[in-house]
Amino acid sequence: MENWKRRLFSLGIVIAIFVVALASGFFSVPFAVAEDEDQKHEDAQEEKARGEYKLETMTVTAEKQEENVQDVPVSITAFDEQDIEDKNIESLGELADFVPNFLLNYDGASGMNSPAMRGIYVPAEFLTVSTGLFIDGVPILTSTGFEYSMLDIERVEVLRGPQGTLYGKNTEAGAINIITRQPDNDFRGKLFAEAARLLSAETGDRLKDEFTLNLSGPIQTDKLFFGIAGKFYQKDGFMENTTTGDAPDDREHWFGRAHLRWTPMDRLDISFIASILDYNDGAGNMSLTEYGASMFGLPPFEDRKDSANLQGSNKASSNTQSLNMTYDFGNSLILTSVTARRMYNDRSIMDWDFSPMTLMHGDKDNKYAKISQELRLASSSENLKWLVGFYYDHDHNEINMKTDSVFPPMASTKDRDFRGDAYAVFGQINYALTEGFHLIGGLRYEVQEQEYENNILNTTTDDSWNDISPKLALEYHFTPALMTYASVAKGYRSGGFNTVATDPRYASYDEETLWSYEIGSKNAFFDNRLILNGCIFYMDINDMQVTEAVSTMESYLSNAAKATGKGFELEMTAKVTEGLSVMAGFGYTDIEFKTFKDALGDYEGNKNPYAPDYTFNIGVQYRHGSGFYARADVIGCGKMYFDKANKYSRDPYQTVNAKVGYETEHFDFYLYGKNIFDKEYNSYGYYDGYYIIYSDPGEAGVQLVYRF
Repeated sequence: MENWKRRLFSLGIVIAIFVVALASGFFSVPFAVAEDEDQKHEDAQEEKARGEYKLETMTVTAEKQEENVQDVPVSITAFDEQDIEDKNIESLGELADFVPNFLLNYDGASGMNSPAMRGIYVPAEFLTVSTGLFIDGVPILTSTGFEYSMLDIERVEVLRGPQGTLYGKNTEAGAINIITRQPDNDFRGKLFAEAARLLSAETGDRLKDEFTLNLSGPIQTDKLFFGIAGKFYQKDGFMENTTTGDAPDDREHWFGRAHLRWTPMDRLDISFIASILDYNDGAGNMSLTEYGASMFGLPPFEDRKDSANLQGSNKASSNTQSLNMTYDFGNSLILTSVTARRMYNDRSIMDWDFSPMTLMHGDKDNKYAKISQELRLASSSENLKWLVGFYYDHDHNEINMKTDSVFPPMASTKDRDFRGDAYAVFGQINYALTEGFHLIGGLRYEVQEQEYENNILNTTTDDSWNDISPKLALEYHFTPALMTYASVAKGYRSGGFNTVATDPRYASYDEETLWSYEIGSKNAFFDNRLILNGCIFYMDINDMQVTEAVSTMESYLSNAAKATGKGFELEMTAKVTEGLSVMAGFGYTDIEFKTFKDALGDYEGNKNPYAPDYTFNIGVQYRHGSGFYARADVIGCGKMYFDKANKYSRDPYQTVNAKVGYETEHFDFYLYGKNIFDKEYNSYGYYDGYYIIYSDPGEAGVQLVYRF
């Protein structure tokens, strides 16, 4: 019955799009008017396809001031709204497919994602990340809730390498900036509908539906503006519970965002943005490996199948509110303030043994709250750019978890609170020594204080960490289109607590630090029809946070390792002919332990887990003036290990995406496919060899877009 309701709902949305299009005069009459509209459409499409035979440059705020992306001495991959639509990007994981040396590891449940940038990865139990996520300046610095909906986005900037000077803790490997579209005097909106079918599944209807709406415009011209965006996403599960015959891993997400912008005077710009993302999912698309099953005394499971006697669920949600203000004093002196509150409620039920017995059933209701404030003053002139800033945040995390088991030693209850404050001051200067030679220097000092309460044992532990993060770079422009740079930068990841430690020496662990040395070049050739960027880097990682086994039965998080890493990145975009573009990216990373041993072994020379050897993407796109559109992409990922002993790994794999359609001034229609050959690239050996996380099957469907 629910499937029929969903299909009727899907049909209703599609019909609504056509009705709106009809009502707005898309199919206008008489014939003379229609002919005029066709001519306008053809002219617009030809201009869109031709792009004057040049690739457009993009203005970014990667270093918290507006700059041409080709002039920033940092390895950056940037996407605008058109890129996101053309590449059919719906999530951060799909965004990572087009960024060299970046992989978003899916931890088995929606909203639980651990980024790996240049081979630097943080296991989920650390509750931190090595790559920070910033939504309109609002920080997300944990793997829990590391997600955002790619809806009505102005641009996305992915910065590789340490960003501690400007972004602070937990950006030792990189940072991701997502900037949503600002409402203005132009009234605009978009309706989007997608219906698809999974290419494989063990049971169920294999359906996927997605509907979005965004609308923005003026309330009072030049003074007050509004923007709203909403999304519904549903996807049938592809696994099978052999006990019930149902798919345990269904997905349903709701997203909404409201934006109110006020410009009471020319110099002052104030935005209030509120968003919410709700998950109404089933269990994770994962099961036990043969090793994991043997630990529970169970026979091996078939692929994509389990026999759990507890229906899993993920009812997680996030909600964010931010107040962003900028004031222009004149003479390029700008004051910016970003005040934010973010709450992530991680609620789930999980059958961790996936069997008809109650060997390990988990129930959690965790809350992660952060209040943050950043204030910075910046100035920009022809020969000098500078900024100074202050940052503060307060975290309050409540961890409530319960494990049920027929074996008493495996049953447990956790009730813990984490509270902490962080303070930072930072600054950066960019000075032109000569017309084409720039010196960039920056420094940040940050202090973090944290307290951990065990509400069951009535114990309290506190600790603090501090760090200085410098950056020095030289940038030289041979011509306005050819630039090279060299940089040295430090990044760090904050310390934390071992919540189950009985040995006082392991009550907490310290911060991890990383020094990175990078040489890069950014180039535009043939009158900006070919852009070719590249860099090489070397990393020295000290006090590396790892899971250290102090005995065969006891492990703690500690700073027991050192590692080195090296690699390179290449990106190319070319305008071959009118409407035809080719793009490619390749990243290679070799990161291995320099020193690391514990009670279970010596791992010197082993690869860092969850760090692929390489990633690449190759795409071809054609957009004709008549409205015809076609695109194909090949996405590749190298071999990756899942444990410090390098026992479990995933082989290299490639997937292929395709999209073809017809575009008009207001209305677009596409046929698309993701992973069209239904390639499986399961993560066998996740969580120290115990679990397998199944890759999503391929999908094929249709998309309808109406813009007004």
